[in-house]
Amino acid sequence: MRLRLVRHATLLLETSLGRILVDPMLRAAGTTPPIENTPNPVPNPLVQLPMPAADVVADVDLCIVTHLHGDHFDDLLPSDISILTQPESADELRRRGYRDVSTTHSSIGMTRGRHGRDESTVTALGPVSGWVVDGIYIAGDTVWCDDVERALREHDPHTVVVNAGGAHFLGGEPIVMDVADVRRVREATDARVVVVHLEAINHCVERRDVYRAIDGVLVPDDSETISLLPPS
Repeated sequence: MRLRLVRHATLLLETSLGRILVDPMLRAAGTTPPIENTPNPVPNPLVQLPMPAADVVADVDLCIVTHLHGDHFDDLLPSDISILTQPESADELRRRGYRDVSTTHSSIGMTRGRHGRDESTVTALGPVSGWVVDGIYIAGDTVWCDDVERALREHDPHTVVVNAGGAHFLGGEPIVMDVADVRRVREATDARVVVVHLEAINHCVERRDVYRAIDGVLVPDDSETISLLPPS
């Protein structure tokens, strides 16, 4: 099993189920406005896709879409690709022309999370999901919360992939994990912890080096591949 970080939260996983693409954001750098009411108001994405979009989607057996925020999905994905997503996103994907959309999979488990700390933010940002495949827990856009703690306990993954960067709105609390949250994940599990969702969108303000300072945490560069063999 291998994980390749493409950019931000876009991942390519080589699994027993084939090649899985996660949260495809495929557009070119600087082509969309900054996320409003957030720090660093410059156009997104901040960095270029490190490979042609056609190479990202080539030979993909399944695409997992954790939610439909624009930094996790854009409509550059081929419409005939098989998509697995949370129930709240399925109808919208079908409306956009995607023909093969499912909300369950016999070998992949769905988890939940909180896209923020306070209830008003969680409500405004809507439901999010995580997914567990081959012992790899992709937590999605969530802060540390009971849902994450429960997923670690129930699925006992060998690898946890967390979306971090301390993204927040001006004057608000983080809406994804920050350094303190990643430390809590690290303390809560013996699993390998991989941190992504960094340095590509304007509201993600914590950089890779602050996460690399956490003992036992892996922080890949864009286009880097990590082996995810379970512990022997």
